[in-house]
Amino acid sequence: MDLGLKGRKAIVCASSRGLGKGCAMALAEAGCDLVINGRDGETLAATAREIEQRFSVSITAVAADVSTAEGQKALLAACPAPDILVNNNGGPARRDYTELTREAMLDGVVQNMVTPVELIQAVLPAMMERGFGRIVNITSLSVKMPIEGLDLSSGARAGLTAFLAGVARQIAGSGVTINNLLPGKMDTDRLKGGFERAASLSGRSVDDVKAAQAREIPAGRFGTAEEFGQTCAFLCSTHAGYMTGQNILLDGGLYPAAF
Repeated sequence: MDLGLKGRKAIVCASSRGLGKGCAMALAEAGCDLVINGRDGETLAATAREIEQRFSVSITAVAADVSTAEGQKALLAACPAPDILVNNNGGPARRDYTELTREAMLDGVVQNMVTPVELIQAVLPAMMERGFGRIVNITSLSVKMPIEGLDLSSGARAGLTAFLAGVARQIAGSGVTINNLLPGKMDTDRLKGGFERAASLSGRSVDDVKAAQAREIPAGRFGTAEEFGQTCAFLCSTHAGYMTGQNILLDGGLYPAAF
């Protein structure tokens, strides 16, 4: 399917690996010129080379922390008027709510709520003026159901979801859409870290923990960054212009609900 994105410009935050990289790959495949981002310059450069070798698109790599004013300035300097913004950022480490300090809570809210709102504020006016824009926010299944140890991440991402629900509808007539992708258990480094933590607490092997968690998912497996990225690319496409303010689950059926 032609997504109608050839020549479009996209900023994909935190895209040197994992789900962000999956989104960058899919958008490059669709013909988008990309600004990719990560904190580790070496990993970011390797991702840029990989995309350039596979797809005939322009790639600009910006090594920066997207949660800082300097990082956001660098991203927007590389692409002042993107057609597409994919908001993504690392979340707070797993921690029981009783262990959270005020500083840790504020940092978590900045990472997973304030930062994407700031970037949306920066890019939205030009999108609306041009009559086309796609904003996709990578949040989490934990917005809909609790995940042990991720209370801070869940709260910040749920706050972002509620904040943007009104904004998406306010600007819906401008040709700009805002949607959220909610990953469940995806085969990423963050999930692997969860396996290791659960194994250390339970005394079981990492392989046993991994297998047990896969069995809990109706699909019987973990999701991949590649299929996640393709869903993101569709939401950014010309075919998804009538979808806005939606929360799209990619969880293999793990969330048990009819609606």
